[in-house]
Amino acid sequence: MNFWEYVFTPSFAYSVIRVSTPLVLATLGVVITSKAGITNIGMEGVMLTSALAAVFGSAFSGNIWVGLLAAILCGIAASLLLGYLSMQLKVDGALACIVFNNMAIGGTVFAMYTVTQDKGNTISLHSGSLPQIQIPILKEIPVLGEIFSNHNVLSYAALLLTVVICVLLSKTALGLRIQAAGEAPQALSSVGVDLKTVRYTALGISGLLGGIGGAFMSMGYVSWFSRDMVAGRGFIALAADAMGNSNPVGAVLSAMLFAMAEALSFTLQTTSIPPELVQMLPYLVTIIGLITYSIKKSRSRSGKSIVSN
Repeated sequence: MNFWEYVFTPSFAYSVIRVSTPLVLATLGVVITSKAGITNIGMEGVMLTSALAAVFGSAFSGNIWVGLLAAILCGIAASLLLGYLSMQLKVDGALACIVFNNMAIGGTVFAMYTVTQDKGNTISLHSGSLPQIQIPILKEIPVLGEIFSNHNVLSYAALLLTVVICVLLSKTALGLRIQAAGEAPQALSSVGVDLKTVRYTALGISGLLGGIGGAFMSMGYVSWFSRDMVAGRGFIALAADAMGNSNPVGAVLSAMLFAMAEALSFTLQTTSIPPELVQMLPYLVTIIGLITYSIKKSRSRSGKSIVSN
């Protein structure tokens, strides 16, 4: 079976949608904060803590939806905490996010070990999985049904939330205020709108999206939590946001590109290609994408400089 026979299959397209779900949700969260003038390096830690919160909430309540709610609340709380540190206590935002990410890596392992006596995963907890959805009529259509039906409920939620975020940013007063917070913060104050309130709101929305993304990792992608399971997806979301120029559609398409690379790495693990090379593929694509974006942006700035001269 050659390379193209691995790629051009319904199962590969299905895998891309599945793999893209946490990336799309995290990317939308980063886009919201970028629009508000905040560089959200802490998305990695937000997703990781939310993933564990989802498992604990589901296992201890016996209800998967309580697990999802726990993840969302954890994501919002973590994002607002980062906002409090940077806006109220005047801590450097980037440093606060880096510290939080490191705390999340160690803290989740500590919490997991405290509850399960296992430092690797929470398989001993019966946390459950969010349901797959069969779409009527579509599931009966050859190829299309195999690709677009029977996904996790959060995969469809990610698609819906992409539309919601686009409408929010372009058609609502809150969206315009969020954009103004990043582009012209002084203008908000001049019309009586509190800049911090707008940015806290943006962080809350970002935390909600990151929380859902974390819940997918531990209740959709698999049905347990394992240490460092987010595996850099929060940072890839930052790259997708940069490549998409903080435009929701462009950023989501960039996230889908990275998801294709990740899905391809899973597919190629069945071939004779060295597994180490396969596993680095998503990150290699991320680096190439950022280099391409930087070159394009640099040329654009050079062009503007020539015109102005």
